[in-house]
Amino acid sequence: MPRRISTARSREFGDGMRAAIANSGMSARELADLFGWHEAKVSDAVMGRGGVTLLEVALMLGACRVNVNERDRLLELFPSRDLSGWWQLHGKCMPVRSRTALTNLTAAKTVISWHTHAVPVLLRTAEYMQALLVASATVPAEELAERLRALQEMQRVLSNDLECTFYIHEFALDLQVYGREVHIRQLQHLLLIANRKKIRVLVIPAAAGAHAGMAGPFTLLRFPKHQPLVLVETENSSLFVETEEAVGGYDEVVRALDSVSLDDHESIDLIARRFVRLQETRSRTTVGREDISDIFPPLG
Repeated sequence: MPRRISTARSREFGDGMRAAIANSGMSARELADLFGWHEAKVSDAVMGRGGVTLLEVALMLGACRVNVNERDRLLELFPSRDLSGWWQLHGKCMPVRSRTALTNLTAAKTVISWHTHAVPVLLRTAEYMQALLVASATVPAEELAERLRALQEMQRVLSNDLECTFYIHEFALDLQVYGREVHIRQLQHLLLIANRKKIRVLVIPAAAGAHAGMAGPFTLLRFPKHQPLVLVETENSSLFVETEEAVGGYDEVVRALDSVSLDDHESIDLIARRFVRLQETRSRTTVGREDISDIFPPLG
């Protein structure tokens, strides 16, 4: 029998089934006994193997008293769980929390991220994230604080012994998001992060001109036990790229970015020089915009 390939959909389905059984208070054996099944059948359902029908999955979810939204989500995932690649449409804007993105980030061993014009999400200060949320044309104002908390929760994956490489364009270092003080603190944060073990921050210099990453930002994730995937996020959708050929294309982009980026020491030196320059030219000019503290409470 050919080896079954794990996909983002199958992993999410399996996680959902395991959570449903655990939350029911029953063991897999007890659930199987309800229907007169062998325990292996429940295991097959959780692992997404063959021999289990959609009706049988629905029976298990009903017995576990799963709420209707989660039940419908898992039943929708079941028929497509072996498909590689997943384009998630979110409506007007991204969800407050992306279950699939967080699940895969948490499971990853290696993260390679590139952003064309801004600091990557995992490296942003809270103030920088606040400013981008406020500037968004689609994020509802009443969700701003909750979205900030969700983004900060996602950043905790950096404590998971991840090996991370972040490629940032030089122009992103010059983009003043909200104000000078926020800009200074963001550069300072980049310097601190870049000196952490297993984290590399590499700058693509403006002198490189046209380069392979101009098509847009992406994050490449590698895992200990299953195939890599690439996450591409737009204003209102998420694309999880999984086919070997497609991921291989992004590998080529990473190699091309690496060939034109400054090395670790040169990148840190460039960020440090901008940080020092901004400190030296600091001024107390008033920015003619709504103060961000009027929308968010002070940070603790």
